[in-house]
Parts: sequence; C-alpha cells; structure tokens
Amino acid sequence: MNKIYLQRGMSRWSQLLTCCALVGLGFGGYLYVKSNSASQEEQIDLDYLKAPTHVVQLGDMEVSVTEQGSLESSDNVEIICKVRGQNTVTWAVESGSYVEEGDVVLTLDTLYIDEQIAERSKYAHWARSGTEHARATVARATLAIPEYLEGRFVEEVTELEKNLVIAEAELLTNQEMLKYNQRQFERGYQSRDSVDDQRRRVEFSQLTIDVLKSDIKIAKTFGKDYQLAELEGELRVAQAQFEANDERAMADASRRDRAIEEKEYCTIPAPKSGLVIHPRAAAWKDAPDITEGGTVYKEQVVLLMPNLDKMQVKVGVHEALVKYIQPGMRVYVKLPDREPFECNVTDVADIARPPTIGVSNVVKYDVTVELPKKEGLKPGMTAEVEIVMSEYENSVLLPVESVLEFGSGFYCWVRLGDSISRRKLELGESDEEAVIVLDGIQAGETVILNPLAYVAEAQDDALINLEKSVTDAGESGEIGEES
Repeated sequence: MNKIYLQRGMSRWSQLLTCCALVGLGFGGYLYVKSNSASQEEQIDLDYLKAPTHVVQLGDMEVSVTEQGSLESSDNVEIICKVRGQNTVTWAVESGSYVEEGDVVLTLDTLYIDEQIAERSKYAHWARSGTEHARATVARATLAIPEYLEGRFVEEVTELEKNLVIAEAELLTNQEMLKYNQRQFERGYQSRDSVDDQRRRVEFSQLTIDVLKSDIKIAKTFGKDYQLAELEGELRVAQAQFEANDERAMADASRRDRAIEEKEYCTIPAPKSGLVIHPRAAAWKDAPDITEGGTVYKEQVVLLMPNLDKMQVKVGVHEALVKYIQPGMRVYVKLPDREPFECNVTDVADIARPPTIGVSNVVKYDVTVELPKKEGLKPGMTAEVEIVMSEYENSVLLPVESVLEFGSGFYCWVRLGDSISRRKLELGESDEEAVIVLDGIQAGETVILNPLAYVAEAQDDALINLEKSVTDAGESGEIGEES
C-alpha cells in the first residue's frame, strides 16, 4: 500500500513539474517575441535619427517671377506699304542690313498698276472730252437767253407791229374804196357785186388787224414767258450735264493720278540711315515674313528701322501674378554671353495679349522693361527677365522640402536631441527654395528635411489625408449623380 501511494505521489509531482516547464517555456517565448517586436518598433521609430536636418535661420528673401522675352526698340521707324490691295514683293533688303538714307530697301511689282494707269488715262481723256462738250453747251444755252430777249423776241414783235400798221393802212384804203363804190352804185356806175366785194375786203382787213393785235399780245406775254422758261430749262440741263461730266473727269483723273503716285510707292527708300529688320525679327509684331514673291497689303508694316539706343524687352506675365507687379520694380535682365544687369519695370499692360493659336488658354499681360544704353543690343535677342515682386529682410526661412501640407494646414517636424515634435506653421511668401514662416517656429531650431521619407507620423498623416480626400471625392461624385 505504501508502494502504491509512493508511485501515485511521484506521478503527481512529475506532472506538476512538466506543467511548470511548459509554462516556463511559453512565458519565455512570449518574453522573447515581445522583446523582438519592441526592438523592431523602436528601430522604426528611430528612423528619423537618420534623416537630414536643417537649422532654421534668419535671412533675406526676394520673391520674383522669371520670364523669357526678346529685345525690341521702343522707338521704331515703321516702313509701311502705301499701295492699295494685294501687292507682290519683288525684292527686299535682308533683315539686319545697315543702309543709308535714300537707299532702296523694298520694291513691289508694278504690272497691275501700269495697266491701271493706261486704263485710267483713257477714261480720263474721254471724260474730259465730254466735259468740254458740256461746257460748250452751257455757253450756248447761256447766250440763247439774251439772244432771244434782245434779238428774236424784239424782231418778232417788230414784225408783228409792222404787219399791223400795214393792215390798218389797207383797212383805211378798203374803207375809202367801199365808200367810193357805194356812191358809184347809187349813181349807177358800179354793180352791187362790186360793192359787196369791196365790203368783204374791208371785213378781211379788219379781221387781219384783230389777229395781228392778238399775236402781238401773245408774243409779249405768254410767248415770251414760254420761250424764257424753255431756254432757262435747257441751260439748267446743260449745267447739270457739265457738272456730272466734270465730276467724272475729275474722278477718272484722280484715279489715274493715284495710280501714278502708287507706282512711285512701289519703290521704297530708307527714310534714314541705320539698321533695317523685318517685322518677323520682332516677335511682338506677329507679322508675316517679307520675302520675294510674298504678298503685302496697304498699311502693313513691311520693314522696321529701330533706334538701337532705346531698347526694351517685353515679357508675358501670368494673370495670377501681374497684379503684384508695378512700374518701378527692380528687374534683373540676363542676355546671352553677358552678365546680368539691373533695371526697372517701365509699364504694365492693362489689356491681355492676344492668345497664341495652338497654345493652351493661358492669359498673360505684357510687362515692359526699358534697357540702359549698351553696345551690341539688337532686336530679337533673347532675354531672361527676373522681376522682383517682394523683398523681405531678417525673416525666418524654412526650406520648402521640410514643409508638408495636409487638410488642416502646413506642418514641419522639429528635432530636439533624440525626440521630434510636429509643429503647425503659418506661412508667408515663398520662392523655389525657401518659405517665410510667420509663426510656429523660431531661428535656431532644427527641422527634418523630407519628413515624409523618415517620420512615421508624417506618413500616417499623409495616408489619413489621402483617405479623406478619396472619401470626399466619392461623396461629391455621388451627390453629383443624384443631382
């Protein structure tokens, strides 16, 4: 019985020891895993110690915008085509040539103008012939009025009055003969037929006198007025025809003279001595090339003679930035193979420049910068223009790569020994390298560069911000579909 008891006791102790061993092994394994995990987390959390850093300092900053432009003269003598219509260029001086005053710089084809001169000369002579004929007609019509009043009218009235006197004399004669025949009839010496015949003669003479008196009255009143009205009407018609023919003759002569004048304009001399360039050499002109066989139009600028002592450069500044630019601002201009030099903004355009075909709809405004007199400046040279819009002194500056933007604002991570802390920043203006800090950090503190690559908190914040952006975008899309 004691043996059985001992065997049972030993079995219980062995079981207890086995359980303790297993528990010990499990606890040891747990401690090992926990220690290993903690070391890994510590390793991850301590990656920021390897990150590059930057000590915040006070410094000066210039906020500027840089644009490309080309040189041009602010004082150009424009050589303009004065010939109407389409004109073919037969010869043009090479762009960049130096000429003397009076030298021929461009010629245009004159074949069409020569034909116009011949045609207009013919029409001008025809019109002048018609004018002279009308002038003679006016002169005749003018003379016809006094000729009638002082000549034909007086002659007609005089003739009528003369005939009236003759008729009255014949009437008296016939009346006396009638009396004589009546006495002779009473005595038996004349027949009644003779008396009746003489009486008819008296009546005829009286009728003739009445007709003549009526003709004289009509001639002096209605006849005269009628003839005057007719003659004056003919005079006015002749004058109108003369004026029309004269106007036509003057117009044809004017066209001929203008064609002759335009033929002279087909040979264009230099108005002064100096450099001659084609408009295409000044990009701001947007003019077609002036080449032999090309076409030019009236009032088109065909050549330019720039004043090389008054050069400027125009650059297009984006509409979002042009409001910050004012005349007088400092500018740095860099030309090829030259040291940059300083000048000032001269003018800021109020109207946007026309959009360029084939380029995106970017609205830009011309900013003009006058250049000081320098040797070797020529139109068309490229220029890099840096316009200083703002200047800051003794400001807290941070490298742009140390700042991250999340939905709630701008942040950086400050390192103090082996620990880091996130700081929310209030920022001012910036350039391509640094940003001005208005609040949130001070000079002398150390910030981590590129925190997104080394700081786990920055990575977590970036993921949260990304998830929130995706969620907001999805919600806005659902709202758009419902609407």
